[in-house]
Formats: sequence, C-alpha cells, structure tokens
Amino acid sequence: MGSCLLLIQTNLQAQDSAAVAKEAITPSKPKPVKNTFQSVWIIDNQTVMVPVKGTFEMDIQHRFGTVDKGYEDFWGLFASSNIRIGVSYAPINNLNLGIGLDKFDMLWDGSAKYAIIKQTKGTYPVSVTYYGDLAIDTRKDVGNTLFTHNSDRIISFNQLIIARKINDKLSLQVAPSITHQNAVKGYYTKNDSTGQTIFQEMKHDHFAVAISGRYKLGDATAVIVNYDQPLTKHATDNPSPNLSFGFEFATSGHTFQLFMGNYSMLNQGKNNLYNTNSAFNYTQADGTKVKGGKFVIGFNITRLWN
Repeated sequence: MGSCLLLIQTNLQAQDSAAVAKEAITPSKPKPVKNTFQSVWIIDNQTVMVPVKGTFEMDIQHRFGTVDKGYEDFWGLFASSNIRIGVSYAPINNLNLGIGLDKFDMLWDGSAKYAIIKQTKGTYPVSVTYYGDLAIDTRKDVGNTLFTHNSDRIISFNQLIIARKINDKLSLQVAPSITHQNAVKGYYTKNDSTGQTIFQEMKHDHFAVAISGRYKLGDATAVIVNYDQPLTKHATDNPSPNLSFGFEFATSGHTFQLFMGNYSMLNQGKNNLYNTNSAFNYTQADGTKVKGGKFVIGFNITRLWN
C-alpha cells in the first residue's frame, strides 16, 4: 500500500514538473504597443488611436482668427472664430463611431474609425487605422443660390493612418487621404466666346497626405507637430499646405492641446479642399501669389469616460 502511494505521489510530482517546464518553454504572446498617441486627435488630424470598447468621448475644438493683423484684433483672439463640438462612442473593440457639428457652414459630420493592425513586437512594425467622415452643409439656401441639389451639400473624406511608436518618447505617423466633393464650380475661358463650354475650377476628388509627430517631454506633456500637403493640382483655387505645432497636456481622462497652425476649418475634408491660409509666401502654378504668415491659434479638449 505504501509503495502504491509513493508511486502515485512521484507520478504527480513528475506531471507538475513537466507542466512547469512547458510553461517556461512556451513564450508569452506579444501584446500590442500601448499609447502610440495620447489622444485620438493630433491638432487637425486623427491619430491611429481607437478608444477601448465602451469608451464615450466628448471633443471641443476651437480656432481663433489669423494672427497677421496683430494688435488690431489682438492677434486673432478677438476676430471671428470657429468651434466644433463632437461626441463619439466605441461599441466594440477597435471601432469608434462619432458625430459632430461645426460652426462654419453649420456642418454636421458623422465618422467611423477602425483599427486594422496594432503595432506588436515581432509581428507588426506599425499600427494601421482607417478613418472615414461624411459631412453635410446644413445652411439655409433660399432660392437655391448655394446648392443646385441637396447632394451638393455633401463632402466625404477617407484616410488610412499608419503610425509607429519609435520609443517611449517619440511617435510618428503618415496618413494619405482622399476627399470627394459632389459639386464643383465652373468657369468660362477667355477664348470661349460662345459661353457654351464650362471648365471645372476644381476636381471632384482631392488627394493629400498628412505627416504628424509627438515627442514626450514628461509624463503628462508633449510637443506635437503636423504637416498637411495637397497632392492634387486643380485648374484654380488650389488649397495651401498646413503647418501646425504646439503642446499637449494629458491626464487619465483629459487631453488638452494648444497650438498654432494654418487650418481654420474643423472638418478634414473642408480643410484639405479649401484652405487659403499659408505659412509661407509662394506662387502657385497658375501664377497666383499666396501670402504667408497666416496662422491661427487653436485648442482641442477631449474628455473620456469608460
């Protein structure tokens, strides 16, 4: 009897040792990199980040007037300003849905954001997220002077965001995008005496790319920069690039960004298509001279509940 008990005990100890050895040999599954960016926003652009399931977020975005008039309107602080209020919710993992209202053109927007790939050591070197936005201009149009059809009010924006957390301090991302406008204005050429041929001022589709970066100065403070470059060349009214830079201050539930940039609108599609503020003096391909130094002061506030 004693021999049987000793044999059973030895057997169990051997099984336990084998299990422990197996656990030691089997490597733990790598986890995705956390906090590539602190916020879903980096100045005027979305970041690669998607909030965790069950997160409700509120955004307040504000842009003052341009600073080029100096003391006359106190560097834009007393000039006409723009504001957007938005909310979003993550109903499932990797998906965020949002809605917002922009003071400029009373623009309502609905958005969807989905994390396709998350940066993981040894597996994925970058994170990839899709972001889409559909906006509608809801201004009153008495006599159809602004829009011929209701569909002319709509602008769509689609973007693929690719980001990498280089180290604990530095994160970079690049985001190509396409914006589609349903309606474009037309013009007659000087050689068109009959007035029958109308040429488009702008194309319906506009391509652009945004490059963004964040560098942590401390646990709650970071420097943020962003550059947006138009890629599509239009016959007239080509939009200006955007250069923006500032600081980010974060807590567990809040993010506050204070910055200067060229974009004064608060919809990415509108900014990509119609921005006329420029950081630098330059001459467009059609000979139009663009004056630089038109920056606006702005801020973003986000609040999370989860």
